[in-house]
Amino acid sequence: QVQLVESGGGLVQAGGSLRLSCAVSGRVFSWYTMGWFRQAPGKEREFVAAITWNGRDTGYADSVKGRFTISRDGAKNTVYLQMNTLKPEDTAVYYCAVRPNSIVKVTTDEYDFWGQGTQVTVSS
Repeated sequence: QVQLVESGGGLVQAGGSLRLSCAVSGRVFSWYTMGWFRQAPGKEREFVAAITWNGRDTGYADSVKGRFTISRDGAKNTVYLQMNTLKPEDTAVYYCAVRPNSIVKVTTDEYDFWGQGTQVTVSS
């Protein structure tokens, strides 16, 4: 079992930055993939970014490329999502997820474990 706890969400003005953290506990192997997803009101949950636990591979949604950066700290068992130049359309609940496979995937059904989410609100 893997447990995930997100933090770092909040209210920020457009153009601002936030860093989300996902604390990971339980058995995580170097061949796992960590993902960030988000869900806005009335919309489906969508892929944002992912990184393999060994840090070798990453993937980003087109909508966040160049603005968001995913990283992980193996010593702290934590995955981060640095979000810069935030836009009102980035407003959503952000979820951390784990995929027990080393290939980055972008659909929710590829991920087995999920955190409870953290709210990000970007005001215009």
